[in-house]
Amino acid sequence: MGGMCVQDGQKMLLIGDSITDCGRRGDAAPLGAGYVAFLVDLVTAKYPERAIDFVNRGIGGNTVLDLTARWDADCLAERPDWLSVMIGINDLHRTLGGVHELPPRAYRQHYDRLLERVAAETDARLVLLDPFYMTTEAHADEAQKTVLGLLPAYIEVVHDLAAKYGARLTSTQDMFESQLRHRPPTTFCGEPVHPNRTGHMLIACELLRTLEA
Repeated sequence: MGGMCVQDGQKMLLIGDSITDCGRRGDAAPLGAGYVAFLVDLVTAKYPERAIDFVNRGIGGNTVLDLTARWDADCLAERPDWLSVMIGINDLHRTLGGVHELPPRAYRQHYDRLLERVAAETDARLVLLDPFYMTTEAHADEAQKTVLGLLPAYIEVVHDLAAKYGARLTSTQDMFESQLRHRPPTTFCGEPVHPNRTGHMLIACELLRTLEA
């Protein structure tokens, strides 16, 4: 069967922070109201012959440290065939705010250990989504420019780990930067971290392209 790598009868688990969560533990249970739900809708529309078990394990505010604390229960115990991870923007912000020390080097170490366990303890194939920040230098205030300056180092970690573990890579930052050449950031968000419906749809479409590549 061609077209998409996730096959009939398989399980795909998506884990991350609020962008993945998007209300999945509340009114929008169990998939949330963001890119995870949109991905499921797109796959349902395009691949009606495939019964895929999609599981959302995003939790708002999470960093790689939070994922580490719940990796056994929320990831490994689920025994997914495919694992999608989006994490990093909170690591950057918490480091800037002095809450945690998760600069790129520590972010890399913790993230690497998570993926190492997946490789050692499961047969799951990996899909990594890099962190994004939906604004441009022209639209950003000084604090936002600081984030834009730091973000490439976190993105580099994800790209390096994708190469190390043979993961499929969804470059969300590149995708948004391409869109922002034509439309203002407010098209996709009220602030640079949390997408609106349009922003989430873009992530879902980009993720589906990754799965179809």
